[in-house]
Amino acid sequence: MTGLVKYARGDGYTRLQEVEQTHPSPDEVVIAVKAAGVCGSDLHIYHDEMKTPLEVPVVIGHEFSGEIIEVGSAVEDFKIGDRVTAVPNIWTCGKCRYCRSGYINLCSTRRVLGYSSNGAFAENCTVPVRCLYKLPENVDFLAGALTEPLACCTNGVIEQTGISVGDFVVITGPGAIGLLTLQLAKAEGGIVAICGISGDEERLQLAKELGADYTIRVDKVAATEMIKGFTDGYGADVVLECSGAAAGASLALDIVRKRGKYTQMGLFGHPIEIDFELIAYKELQVTGFVSQKRSSWERAIKLMAYGKVSTKPLISHQFPLDDWKHAFEMFQQRTGVKLILIP
Repeated sequence: MTGLVKYARGDGYTRLQEVEQTHPSPDEVVIAVKAAGVCGSDLHIYHDEMKTPLEVPVVIGHEFSGEIIEVGSAVEDFKIGDRVTAVPNIWTCGKCRYCRSGYINLCSTRRVLGYSSNGAFAENCTVPVRCLYKLPENVDFLAGALTEPLACCTNGVIEQTGISVGDFVVITGPGAIGLLTLQLAKAEGGIVAICGISGDEERLQLAKELGADYTIRVDKVAATEMIKGFTDGYGADVVLECSGAAAGASLALDIVRKRGKYTQMGLFGHPIEIDFELIAYKELQVTGFVSQKRSSWERAIKLMAYGKVSTKPLISHQFPLDDWKHAFEMFQQRTGVKLILIP
C-alpha cells in the first residue's frame, strides 16, 4: 500500500512510498482509513521540530477515522464494517505513576501512531483494539476524523483548565484548535471572545457561526483595552492560547486578569521569548497539556454524539493523499481551516 513516510531525520525527508501491508496480531484490527486530518504536529514532524520521540521511517498522521476491514483472532467487541476512530497512544508502560493514575499521555515510554508506529496517512492503519472507539451514528467519517483534536481540546479546556459559568474567556488563534476550544468553552458556560489577525476573516466568521460572543482582529484594534472594556477593567478570567505563536502568547498574558487562568493550547515548535514575570505579578494559574487521556476521549465522543460540539463545519478542504504537499503548504500559509487527506 501507499503511505506518506518521514523516512529520515531533519527538515523535510518526507515522501509517498510503498509500505508493507501488515496483518493484525490477535488483539489488533486493520482499519481502511477514510479521512485523516492534517495537524500542526504533522508539520512539526515534517520540519523535525517535535519534542515527542520520533522513530523513522514512519508513516505519519494520527487524526483519522475509518472502517475495520480485518480483525485479530482475540477481538470480540468490534467486527469488520464497524466505523471507528482510535486513540493514537497505542502503547504505554502501565507501570509508571502517570499510567497508574490515568495520565497515559505523560508516560515517558509511550508509543504514538504517526511518531513511533505507522500512522494514518496511508490506505490502511493497524491499531490495538484497546485504542478503538466506535463513531456515533450521527458522526460521519469526515467529522469523526476530528475526534482526536477534540479529545486534545477536551483535555486542555475541561480537564486541565476548568471554566465556570459566566467566566469571560479569550481564545487567541482561530484555527481548528481554537474553534474546537471555542465550542468547549461555550459548552462550559463561558462568554467567549476569539482573537485573530488580518487573513483570518473566514475563520472569525466561522467562529461567529459556532457561537463566539465576540471576534477581534488584534491588528486592527487595541485588543487588551477592548477586553478590559468588556470586563469592568479587569481582563479575561480565562485565556486559552491556541495560536502557537509568540505574539499570541504575549497578548494572552496581557489580556488575562490578575489571578486569572492561562492555558497553553498551541505548540510553538521552538523556544520563544515571553515576559514570564507577569505570571508572578498577576498571580496566574498557568497550565498546558499534551495529547489526551481516556477520559478526554469519552467526553469528546459524548459531546459529538449529543451535538454539543460540531467538527464537520471546520473542514474547509479535502485532498487525495498524493496531493499532501499542497495540503502541507496551505497549512503552513494558514489557508483554510481544517485540511483533510483522503487516502
